[in-house]
Amino acid sequence: MTTATYQVKGMTCGHCVSSVSTEIGAIEGVRDVQVDLASGQVTVTSEAPLDPAAVRAAVDEAGYDLVGA
Repeated sequence: MTTATYQVKGMTCGHCVSSVSTEIGAIEGVRDVQVDLASGQVTVTSEAPLDPAAVRAAVDEAGYDLVGA
């Protein structure tokens, strides 16, 4: 298992958290997604390191912006 933390911009409520969690959670190999709304940090536990492009696409699909990565 591997854990990575990402910074997501634009989340303001519980619905935002749910959307981001659902989209990232759908990436193959993802086992857990924890979102800290206050800081915008998203911690993802997966079977192997994730392709940053896949994470960016999932965050984009949810309607938010991945910072960095």
